[in-house]
Amino acid sequence: MNDGGSATGSTTAERRSTDAGAPTGEAMVVVEDLHRRYGSDAGAVHALRGVCCRVPRGELVALRGRSGSGKTTLLNLIGGLDTPDSGRITVDGTPLAGLGESERLRMRRDRIGFVFQSFGLIPILSAAENVGVPLRLSKVPPREREERVALLLSLVGLADHTEQRPGELSGGQQQRVAIARALANRPSLLLADEPTGQLDADTGMEVMELLRAVVRSEAVTALVATHDPNLIGLADRVLELNDGLITEQPAS
Repeated sequence: MNDGGSATGSTTAERRSTDAGAPTGEAMVVVEDLHRRYGSDAGAVHALRGVCCRVPRGELVALRGRSGSGKTTLLNLIGGLDTPDSGRITVDGTPLAGLGESERLRMRRDRIGFVFQSFGLIPILSAAENVGVPLRLSKVPPREREERVALLLSLVGLADHTEQRPGELSGGQQQRVAIARALANRPSLLLADEPTGQLDADTGMEVMELLRAVVRSEAVTALVATHDPNLIGLADRVLELNDGLITEQPAS
């Protein structure tokens, strides 16, 4: 596998630009004037109010903001799980607006990996079987599937836990399995929504460091929603959502 490197060749000045819409390097994700409202009339909630941002290829980008600021909404829109009221999203060179539901499903299966706060593992399956689920859905041949699963569990430090079920693993280990599963089909983009929200501080830091290592070793781009300042410090850049608008902050 190719090493994703440390970024996309952006200069320090470019990487720390306060203009979140500036065209700095090749982008994995481009979001333009994105609006999303839930409800109507006086009770409407404006989750996003014209969001513009770019997520450069090969970087770990932190998305921060207070609870209810729109982080999950933005991730769901980028991942094709929801549809904006207006605006444009391009992922890995593909505009989402022109895709039908079957094409969106194929993109989510083949090009986007998802990691959630709740882990989302299947309780009756072993760690190896959980990681192998996306590969089975993609009809990957058994031998290739087994090799990929073994490689990923080794990558996340669980080579000795392949046969254990989620209930036999710690929270941190379960999230590592979830990360391995998200990487199964070699996605271009990894979307993680508060992946350390159910973990203690030390374990959360380990998981965030793992995500940073994965960005390099698997040559993926990661957009991680988190409010933990210690985890944010590990990111290549930081996007902040406030009142439905986004700004870029300097990385630590």
